[in-house]
Amino acid sequence: MNTRKDNVDLICSIGELAGLFENSSSLENFLQNVVSIVAYHMRAAVCSVYLYDEEKQELVLTATQGLSELSVGQVRLKLGEGLTGVALKELRPIREGSGSRNPNYKFIPGIYEEKFEAFLAVPILRGLSRVGVLVLQDPVTDYFDENDTKALLAIAAQLASTIENAKLLMALHRIRTDLEAEKAPAVPAEELRFIKGKAGARGYAVGHPTVFSIGGEDFLQESEFTRDITGGLEDFQYALSRTEQQLEELQTKMEKRLADVASMIFSAHLLIVKDPKFSGAMIELIKLGSTARDAIVAVIKQYIELFAGSKNPRLREKVQDVKDLGHRLLRNLYRDEEDNADYAGHVIIAGELLPSDVLKLSAQNAEGIILVGGAETAHVTLLAKSLELPLVLTNEERVFQINPSRRILIDGDHGNIYVDPERAVIDQFRQMEEDQKEAEAVAANMAETNETADGKRVELLANINMLSELKVARQLRAEGIGLYRSEFPFIVRTSFPSEEEQYRVYRTLVEKMEGMEITFRTLDVGGDKALSYFPGKQENNPFLGLRAIRFSLRYRDVFEHQLRAVLRAGHDANLRIMFPLVSSIDDYLEARSVVEDCIAKLTEEGIPHITHPRIGVMIELPAVVEIADELAREVDFLSIGGNDLVQYILAVDRTNEQMSELYQSHHPAVLRALKKVADAARRHKKSLSFCGEMAADPRMLPFLLGIGIHRLSIEPRKIPGIHNAVRSYSLKDCRKLAKQLLAMSRLRDIEQALNDFHAIVRA
Repeated sequence: MNTRKDNVDLICSIGELAGLFENSSSLENFLQNVVSIVAYHMRAAVCSVYLYDEEKQELVLTATQGLSELSVGQVRLKLGEGLTGVALKELRPIREGSGSRNPNYKFIPGIYEEKFEAFLAVPILRGLSRVGVLVLQDPVTDYFDENDTKALLAIAAQLASTIENAKLLMALHRIRTDLEAEKAPAVPAEELRFIKGKAGARGYAVGHPTVFSIGGEDFLQESEFTRDITGGLEDFQYALSRTEQQLEELQTKMEKRLADVASMIFSAHLLIVKDPKFSGAMIELIKLGSTARDAIVAVIKQYIELFAGSKNPRLREKVQDVKDLGHRLLRNLYRDEEDNADYAGHVIIAGELLPSDVLKLSAQNAEGIILVGGAETAHVTLLAKSLELPLVLTNEERVFQINPSRRILIDGDHGNIYVDPERAVIDQFRQMEEDQKEAEAVAANMAETNETADGKRVELLANINMLSELKVARQLRAEGIGLYRSEFPFIVRTSFPSEEEQYRVYRTLVEKMEGMEITFRTLDVGGDKALSYFPGKQENNPFLGLRAIRFSLRYRDVFEHQLRAVLRAGHDANLRIMFPLVSSIDDYLEARSVVEDCIAKLTEEGIPHITHPRIGVMIELPAVVEIADELAREVDFLSIGGNDLVQYILAVDRTNEQMSELYQSHHPAVLRALKKVADAARRHKKSLSFCGEMAADPRMLPFLLGIGIHRLSIEPRKIPGIHNAVRSYSLKDCRKLAKQLLAMSRLRDIEQALNDFHAIVRA
């Protein structure tokens, strides 16, 4: 027998989780496939998966290859009990040449593991949360080595997301099949024709309203699901099989389209639909005389009730997944083959959305989104923009009551909602969309370089949230990536992505940019970009709390995983690393030292990486403006984060509608702060760029050019407009305007000077 351990092949095989799903008929079967594959590639006699029960603080043997099959579900270990329990408690791998000699070894009669001496266990973690333990055993002493440990750690990281969903699903196996919820009566809708909201993500959408919420009362709001059907067991089996096939196809499609953020986003759907207890509850009701439709409705409502009532927030987040499954099963039961995308032709109305929800809605062809109740968050709106999914925000809660048979049109550019719009209104929006496409086509005729009227070179770079935006950025001639918001692979998942997951995303970005400069901003979460899975304390003022570089320095393991992934991805690239929300030179030096430590470790491990990345900071706080000169001596480059800098200088929350008129980028304090930073960069000959709304505002652009900021990082689709604006200005005139504005102390005087300047330019 060949005893060579195929570590690399194993990591690649486990990475294809979608393939494992397709070959699994149930949750238990999936986990059994996992341990079988790992045992085969590692040439180990035993491979087992233990899942962690948080409430009881116990590890439960859930799947095994090599131990007694009767031990599955029976073997339980307290946290810290036995070598397996110690691995999870101390969050570290444990490798023993002879496990029985370790004082922590625990003999468990009846499972016959005493003949397996060699022992290797690695914890399965989702960021900071314990998920379980992956264990290898073999009768040959000293069988496992350091390479095996590294391989098993990589495997555990790949499996963590799916196993976490599996663990949550197992908590629901208490479901009772003898209860059927009554259909909730429809809520009469008050007549609505027009609602003025707030613009979220550009574009328009037309469709029937569909409510997206955590409760189950609106599960059957669509009248099509109430029509009579005499479906029996055969019809149900067809619907179940078709649903599973659709989900697998949908996951594969999204992996190709959005590889950076769509990793196994339908894993919960697939695990539930493959779970025999889920389908078995429906089959049992059908055998007792229920129609297939009524059986689906009854069980789906029970699952919704269990999820929604759970104290575990991750379980509550699965409510909409269950609803999606219910809708899909019913449509397939009705053989509605043309309507299996679920949300095609629908505008989603929601009180709250997770980033993963936005991804799923886009994947299932939702036309647009209405977000109700002032729950605007930066990551949701940015994600909708990146996915080109129209979004409107409103406080009008009556939209939840609009009859699903009516049609609504949302205008994401202006924040308007039209209920049952006239045909002429819809035609007008379609014409505007065509005009927009024609305007973007003009970009093909842009000049090769961006220069002012008197020949000063200006660099236009792109802000990127997701890999899918790279195509547009390249088409519109972005000269590089001035800001890659690296937090998006974090905020769209249900836990921290592993180093390997991040590496694959970052490496794809590097390869697609083909040698052009890329500035990676390290993790910027907190404030209005919270991680739903992070078990942090509620902060009274999150904008002034644990966010951005503060978070990374507090949780150094998360920071190191990201930096290692960036460094590895950039081993042959034109790459820069930028720290957000730095407030002191000490912040910068500490963060830079972590980068240096990661470089040293990667060198020691012999892993290819960039050895001398340029390292800089984002200027977002008034404190750093005051020490800009000293900071410029230390860093390789500076970048001004204009949006946050204005917000913190003026103490105005830019997302607060009541305060929006006070958020003024032309405030004299803001203008003087920008000039101070620009002067510091020039004195120390350091690269300076500007990222923020002001850079894409033709009205304020001449001031930035006039104080010496000639690198601008903006949203890709705004590049053509700023390109044309730059060419209309003379740098000499911009400098004159800047000098004039800096001498002013009143807002109305600055506004008048800007109006006069642009009147002359237009003339």
